[in-house]
Amino acid sequence: MNSRQPIPVVVLAGFLGSGKTTVLNHLLAGRGGTRIGVVVNDFGSIEVDAMSVAGQVGDSMVSLGGGCLCCAVDGSELDAYLEKLSAPVHRIDVIVIEASGLAEPQEMIRMLMASENPAIRYGGMVEVVDAAEFDATRTRHPETDRHLAVADLVVLNKIDRVDAAERARIEQQLAVVCAPGTPVMATDHGRIDPELLFDRRPWTETRGQLSFEDLLAEADDHESDHEHGHGRCDHAHAAYESTEFTSEQALSPRRFIDFLDRRPAGLYRIKGFVYFGVPGHEERYEVHAVGRFLRFAPRPWGRGEARVSQLVLIGSGTDVPGLLRELQACREAAPHEARPESMWGVLRYVARPAEPVSGVPATGSDET
Repeated sequence: MNSRQPIPVVVLAGFLGSGKTTVLNHLLAGRGGTRIGVVVNDFGSIEVDAMSVAGQVGDSMVSLGGGCLCCAVDGSELDAYLEKLSAPVHRIDVIVIEASGLAEPQEMIRMLMASENPAIRYGGMVEVVDAAEFDATRTRHPETDRHLAVADLVVLNKIDRVDAAERARIEQQLAVVCAPGTPVMATDHGRIDPELLFDRRPWTETRGQLSFEDLLAEADDHESDHEHGHGRCDHAHAAYESTEFTSEQALSPRRFIDFLDRRPAGLYRIKGFVYFGVPGHEERYEVHAVGRFLRFAPRPWGRGEARVSQLVLIGSGTDVPGLLRELQACREAAPHEARPESMWGVLRYVARPAEPVSGVPATGSDET
């Protein structure tokens, strides 16, 4: 990830006991060489000892011990932490905010969208749900449904503690409560693939005899040995499929937006670059989607770089040949004849300075 580009900030939410910290630990353990900045209300069970040994706490983690992030009236406290983490010296690639179990995700999204820090951008909200305590959580916390309604991606955790019929019932309930098309990713022990949220880089840095990644990998191996009595288990993300699409022909912005609007719930992530070739918009457009969250960012072409669209689609249970046929149908033979207004659907997902936040309650973007 280019350090000069805004750093995505992902909100990791969920009520107490849902498994947020476990999810975060797995993201850290599987991050490769990606530098993750973390903001948490308290350290909880995060591998603080490993971080201390690796010298990471002071550089890439800050703690809000005094309360929920959403309690900051003007967001200035959160802004200060994000400014610290986004400083070029840290070379952070992605920031994850682990929200307090009682935080209001909608208010956190508003603060991020309203931030005037050009070094960061909102990257979507992930809500972690405890399958075994789903009904009890909704009873204790009536605001659960409101939180689920603004989620871009739902992680249904602890599915090993419910049978198939109960899991199906919960997934049906989530389909009603969540916004249409919200992906629900089922897992156990918080195991989700970091690639679903951000790009992983190769491990390149080592501090002393063990790198931070080495320490976390050892901890993950130990956990797997303890739970299963043998080597590392097959993680839930082993079933995910990654599909690539490349086109040397420009894509129609209207047909591509229609494709994104219709994307199936099993398609968790889309990333890459798209070339539309519409007059006045000949640059390439970086596209990033996590669940329902969608963002485009125009980028210049490199000197002599071929004008092609390249996409990676990550999902589970999707009709891969069908997705590729739909993308092929987005090709445009004469992009130079397209009118500028054909780009409006794309441009409404391009971040602008001080962009309004009136559309935040639904998705954190303009998408419905």
